[in-house]
Amino acid sequence: MPVAAINGQEIYFEDSGGGGPALVLSHGFLMDHDMFAPQVDDLAGEFRVVTWDERGFGRTPATGPFSYWDSADDCLSLLDHLDIDRAVLAGMSQGGFLSLRAALRAPARVRGLVLIDTQSGLEDPATVDAYEALGTTFIEQGPEPVQEIIAAIILGPGVDGAPWFRKWAELDRKGFEYAFRCLMDRDDVSDRLGSVGAPTIIFHGTDDAAIPMVKAEFLRDELPGCRGLVAVAGAGHASNLSHPQQINPRLREFLRSIG
Repeated sequence: MPVAAINGQEIYFEDSGGGGPALVLSHGFLMDHDMFAPQVDDLAGEFRVVTWDERGFGRTPATGPFSYWDSADDCLSLLDHLDIDRAVLAGMSQGGFLSLRAALRAPARVRGLVLIDTQSGLEDPATVDAYEALGTTFIEQGPEPVQEIIAAIILGPGVDGAPWFRKWAELDRKGFEYAFRCLMDRDDVSDRLGSVGAPTIIFHGTDDAAIPMVKAEFLRDELPGCRGLVAVAGAGHASNLSHPQQINPRLREFLRSIG
């Protein structure tokens, strides 16, 4: 099992290998590396595609409190472990949170950014109490009482929830609690976007129930290197999983354009 011992963590990853430019895909909250199967299948013949499980999800445990800055350091340290000097960092939702922070932390390591259904700021205050209640129920009772609600928010239309329900049932609840607090207590990096100069493309589902399109438009307007915002018609929050046919061609085009 490919595991990198970095930053006091055992980080699970998968690496397609090859001599092509490196692309590191970082998943969203309550997801894992498998959510990028449609992209790995399509791109691995041309690019070196790395997927990994972030703290608290998949095969990577969360052993204590952490922030998305720590996750950004995990991503950068994974590059070191794999002897990758520079890579395109692609992240969905919380994967975008950490990818933006990695670009702020180490701009010379980032060839480009792919931001999928993500944002630079905090949760809408109107949703915080409801999210806290969902998190508390998950921690105390497990996912079953709330999994349908969570799936509607995170997976959206067009994604079969059953495989993810099985994964959620197997999660360590203490690890989930650490990851949930990381999500809810994160800092706002919106005022620092002007210093992220990497070429960037943004994908955002038009029916995203977790992060509204206006947040993607803000990223488009504030990131100096943004080359476009692709509105993924009919997609929810996990647009790369539900609508790869809209994303993959534009993603490949972007990756080729930055060399």
